[in-house]
Amino acid sequence: MNKSFFVTGTDTEVGKTVASMAVMQAVSKAGYSVAGYKPVAAGSKETERGPMNSDAIRLRECTTVEVSYADVNPCLLHAACSPHIAAELENETVDFNQLSEGLKRLQSRSDFTLVEGAGGWRVPVTYDTTLADWVVGEKLPVILVVGIKLGCLNHAYLTAEAIRRDGIEIVGWVANRVNPGTEHYCDIVKTLEHHLKVPKLGEIPYMPSIKSRDLSGYIDIAPLGL
Repeated sequence: MNKSFFVTGTDTEVGKTVASMAVMQAVSKAGYSVAGYKPVAAGSKETERGPMNSDAIRLRECTTVEVSYADVNPCLLHAACSPHIAAELENETVDFNQLSEGLKRLQSRSDFTLVEGAGGWRVPVTYDTTLADWVVGEKLPVILVVGIKLGCLNHAYLTAEAIRRDGIEIVGWVANRVNPGTEHYCDIVKTLEHHLKVPKLGEIPYMPSIKSRDLSGYIDIAPLGL
């Protein structure tokens, strides 16, 4: 049996990868096999094995089954911009069938598959479609990551509203402290708990070198049915 979830954020740079790593690490510590999936990534860096996306690399590092980079990230766009713009610049197409086939491969190899989105919920992959359209087709329940900062309440409310309007369940949310200087942090989190009305899976504090740490202790996976 495989459980699969889609991780989206209230914006870009709110800590989707950090939250994804934390959830994957917690699930792995609970004794389940885990696979991370970054179906569409925009922005690459050169490595000894060719161009790769840094977020996809992190997800692969947290994956506990044997996978190639392409298994984790089948659609790599090199320009660090909106996927639909990057795809047009590079004469590429984001193929939903390819994304679905890649997801099924990972699901067949693991107990738990975590799919990380790109940008926010409505990030466009063409001028007419968004990555959310693919998520809706796959019926993936969502984990919402909120970067706690000024303006996040409005972004969180609107994102949750859009997800639910699309007929997708939000199974939990993660508070990520992206700015240590944000005032009224506890009040913001309390407000989100009241409004979102789904389990808070955890709060990830601000810390240096966060992507090289074990973050499993900040996440409660019980609401995910594990």
